Amino acid sequence: MDRNALTGLKVFVMGILVNTLMTSALSETESLELGFTRRPLLLCNETRLLLEMEVCGDDFKGQMAHVDSQHWCNLTHFISEYHLFSACTEKNSERIGCFWPNPLVEGFIIHIHKQYFSNCTLERVVWVDPSDDLLAILILIPIVLTLAMIALVVWCSKRSDVLA
Repeated sequence: MDRNALTGLKVFVMGILVNTLMTSALSETESLELGFTRRPLLLCNETRLLLEMEVCGDDFKGQMAHVDSQHWCNLTHFISEYHLFSACTEKNSERIGCFWPNPLVEGFIIHIHKQYFSNCTLERVVWVDPSDDLLAILILIPIVLTLAMIALVVWCSKRSDVLA
């Protein structure tokens, strides 16, 4: 066997091995016999999840009681409390077997946000159209790039006899 054929055979065998490992790792019905252990699949107990979210919320409410309500819109005054609240919801969701965030947790977090941070938006964002010059540039750049790529492809295809 020549060297190129041997290298090709090695690549082929390695490809089959990798494909087999990936396929068996992605299949829930097959078990890997390479010493890997699968984590048992837990079903999400939504009732328990809501109870745990209430515990996280109560802890957050207790911690926010120590922060002056005038500072509730300034994240620097309660960043550690909010981090602990977020970590609590994530840790408890995963411990119970629920993914995080999920609709129940998101709903609870939104409830907390409405309770503490609903008055924090002082001004409304007003969307303004870009100027005509900027809009023209933003429209022309993709058009010019598309035409340049088409010209490059046509030019290369006409030179295929020289490039080959």
